[in-house]
Amino acid sequence: MQLTAKTSLYDRVAVLNYIQNQEYEEAIAYLAPILQADSGNSGLLGYAGYSYFMDEDYRAAGDCYRRLLTIDSNNIPALHYLLLIDMNEHPADALGYASRLVRLQYDRASWWRMLGELLARTNQRDSAMICYDQAYALAPRDVRTIAGLADLLMGSKAFDRVDTMLNAAMALDSLNPTLNKLAVRSAYLSQRYARAMLPGERLVRSDEPAVQALTWLALSYYDLKAYHDCIRVCEHMLNLGLTQESVYYYEARAWTKMSEYRKSDSLLRIALTIAIAPTAEWYYDDLASNHESLHEYREAVASYDTAYYLFRDPKVLYACGRICETEMKDLGKAKRYYLKYLAVARPVSKEEKEAYAYVRRRWGKK
Repeated sequence: MQLTAKTSLYDRVAVLNYIQNQEYEEAIAYLAPILQADSGNSGLLGYAGYSYFMDEDYRAAGDCYRRLLTIDSNNIPALHYLLLIDMNEHPADALGYASRLVRLQYDRASWWRMLGELLARTNQRDSAMICYDQAYALAPRDVRTIAGLADLLMGSKAFDRVDTMLNAAMALDSLNPTLNKLAVRSAYLSQRYARAMLPGERLVRSDEPAVQALTWLALSYYDLKAYHDCIRVCEHMLNLGLTQESVYYYEARAWTKMSEYRKSDSLLRIALTIAIAPTAEWYYDDLASNHESLHEYREAVASYDTAYYLFRDPKVLYACGRICETEMKDLGKAKRYYLKYLAVARPVSKEEKEAYAYVRRRWGKK
């Protein structure tokens, strides 16, 4: 930090020791009273702003840095930290700080990259592309710049340029996970699935938990009809703890293509369990109850039927049989539900035992 300090007010060495030892709370406790006595001291404002920032008190840090800009409107550290503070909450203000940094240090790649990122966030893609191109020209090895520029290029379907850029970067660092993720993404989105193999398998070997890239790798194998490899990648994801619904689903699809329907079915059931929240059973019960109260008995039975298919609660079958018997007067349909109920019911409560006894006595096979 290029700061000037009034050493008569504070011990600069002591402050630097606090910061070097990451004792930011101690630095704040030391600087705050002195800052109240001399709020126009640029050195105090700089050190206090940095300490507040590192202590994650961004409001206090912002106050210090904005005050510092009133003293020195071109203060680079103040503009930089205000850019970081406002990047998410106040993007318009952050754009102003980034633009000023670019004007002050035109050859600094990071300012161009951050300005490009902000422009992309605000959907100013053409301007963002210009900034990222400039950042890339200044720092072609910077992975963050490569990632931001690749994202814009893929949005424009400029996949050949993405591949050229990624190949140059991976020639220097072939194991970089960010670069390999980008390469898999480019290959999948451009439907050049074979190109996903090399970077994707690097992610597999490194045990990188890159759920989206690994999913694209699995789908690339699937689209290439390499179903064994699709299954292998899905199993790898599950072993990493990436137990998303989609992983089970894509593996199930691969097993289906290999005519292994039982394996596919078991995975689809797991996917279905994950996809539907357990509380959904309550919603189906309430829907059915509402329909029954409105004398919409077919709709009530349909809701209960869906609930049983999803959650396999035998009491739902009893409810279906009861409505068919007592409200719809469809004894044939009631009997089918009741016999299903008798086959799977395991009554526990007094009410359940009484219902089971009635159904067995009235509808059980003679």
